[in-house]
Amino acid sequence: MNITPATAPRIGFDRFIPLDWATCALEVRGGAQDPEAIDALFDAAGFGRPSKRNTRSVMNGLWLNPRAELMAFAERGIGIRHEFPAVPVPALCWGMAIAAYPFFGKVAELVGRLTTIQGDCTAAEIHRRLTETYGEGEVTRRAANRVLQTQASWGTCERVDKGRRVIRKPPTAMTNEALIAWLIEAAIRSTGRAISVSGLASAAVLYPFRLEHSLTLVVSRSPVLELRSEGSGSPLVMLR
Repeated sequence: MNITPATAPRIGFDRFIPLDWATCALEVRGGAQDPEAIDALFDAAGFGRPSKRNTRSVMNGLWLNPRAELMAFAERGIGIRHEFPAVPVPALCWGMAIAAYPFFGKVAELVGRLTTIQGDCTAAEIHRRLTETYGEGEVTRRAANRVLQTQASWGTCERVDKGRRVIRKPPTAMTNEALIAWLIEAAIRSTGRAISVSGLASAAVLYPFRLEHSLTLVVSRSPVLELRSEGSGSPLVMLR
């Protein structure tokens, strides 16, 4: 199918957001920092007005001012941060990013899937598959590179050979039940469909994490998730 800019879905996440910037946005949202902290980051980076505007737009969707249907989800993430200060901040930022930005989630899914066997893949492979949904062109390629740069900054992968190859880093063990349930919710929001319990542990979009708990138990205890059995296969996890 030939995808034109008019028919391709919106990319949205097209800026490099370092981990400390994403963390700052999380803390501003949670009241731990003043909103002026964002401007201080932009000023330190030497951003002009267009760069400030475009980067803030991405950070708004990420934490500062998410769209209405993600407000409660974002607040649950903030609540986890407040209740369990030791939870990994990259996991919270990752969950928010894949839920808020389908393009970020698609890149994450491709990295997770393409690196499953050998632990690495080429950026060209990722770009080629993205064009099937988002169309060919420099805009898609540049946005993909910025998402990969962001994911590398968040410690989930490494870019080598001048960015031409992506290496998956060992997954981080997730042991906090509330965070695991929230990440499962993020994955469902990102993919837009129910996920089988047996498929959660290997969900490509969650490739940076290893979910340690009994996932059936985690889902059964969540007020947001529900299990539904269909036939003799693994039960499906969906949003209530």
